[in-house]
Amino acid sequence: MTAPALTLYGRKWCHLCDDMLAALEAMRPAWNFSVTVIDVDSDPVLEAKYDEIVPVLALGERELCRYRFDVDAVATVFPRG
Repeated sequence: MTAPALTLYGRKWCHLCDDMLAALEAMRPAWNFSVTVIDVDSDPVLEAKYDEIVPVLALGERELCRYRFDVDAVATVFPRG
């Protein structure tokens, strides 16, 4: 099975973004995934879409959580075993 490819939309100066990435990285021993971090300030379209709601963790177009890491919501993308 291919590892889920997650996307974290955030900002360089955002402590909540740093916190969400740290929480996600803490799950690496239990979950197999890739994560791409995108700075929304680098793209006017993304900045307009995510402006006040970062961080946002997504799987494709599906938003998993915003503001704070929600382990239960993110766990839904991983097979139960």
